[in-house]
Amino acid sequence: MRADRLISILLLLQSRGRMTAEQLAEKLEVSERTVYRDMDALSSAGIPVLADRGAKGGWRLLEEYRTNLTGLKESEIKALFVSPSGQLLEDLGLTRTAEDARAKLLAALPEVYRHNAANVWNRVHIDTSRWRQPQEQIASFETLKEAIWGHHKLTIDYERANGDRNTRTVEPLGLVAKGGTWYFIASAEGEIRTYRVSRIQSADLTEETFERPEEFDLVHYWKTSTTTFMKNLPKFEVHAEITSKIVPRLKFTGRFVQVNGIGKPDSEGWIPVKFSFETKEEAKAYILGFGAQIKIVEPEALQGEILEMAEAAVAFYNVIY
Repeated sequence: MRADRLISILLLLQSRGRMTAEQLAEKLEVSERTVYRDMDALSSAGIPVLADRGAKGGWRLLEEYRTNLTGLKESEIKALFVSPSGQLLEDLGLTRTAEDARAKLLAALPEVYRHNAANVWNRVHIDTSRWRQPQEQIASFETLKEAIWGHHKLTIDYERANGDRNTRTVEPLGLVAKGGTWYFIASAEGEIRTYRVSRIQSADLTEETFERPEEFDLVHYWKTSTTTFMKNLPKFEVHAEITSKIVPRLKFTGRFVQVNGIGKPDSEGWIPVKFSFETKEEAKAYILGFGAQIKIVEPEALQGEILEMAEAAVAFYNVIY
């Protein structure tokens, strides 16, 4: 509803100070044109919203203006009491703090909402840990947190996925958890970059501080960077035919294996499927793992390469046994 959206805009501006029409549109999931119309409505209602021009411009409230909109809907109360990931809270050192905060919030609620809010904890649980995979080691996590809150520059020793290591000084901007894995966002040499926390071999806090860019939005950066990352992933496409027995298993493909289309069975029961892999090597290993359940159509050259892999495996085990 528009009334809810106008209240959301008011509270966002009050808490963040200044936001662009683009940032508000993304946050509220509407168009920028809608945001401009909403600003006109707020202004007409006597709310002192101001538009600053220029590169660092945006919408803001008149200085010292505050509203006391404290009423919470039942759905909003439930959202507050959904239990966050216990593992992530433990990583941040906030497990006990979160429990105390929820207890205080619960005590402050009107009696009519208190029972339902308490029941949320026993009805929704979020577990971000992975099946059969050990938790990543994050040796420098406390130092990263200290640098982020204190605006201190960090010198980190970082190991890339290929094993190369280098040392650099960065300006820490935030931490992001995705699927139970932590990522460190920092500015280095004027460019904002993403580092996997488990690959930071060491982190040394410096005495030098920096000014955090006012326009930086961690959520917006993460969404944009991950979208770009997925678009730029290398692709190796395979057209194949599969048996009906393995159709359910295609739902559990690997991280960078995508099923782009499943057709109808032909007269012999073979089902056409389009796969997209990150590399040819991943494609060969994946397809060979299904044995005679997948038949390659294109590229034809892949048929011979998988045949060579299968023959090499047979020869290897014939020697052993």
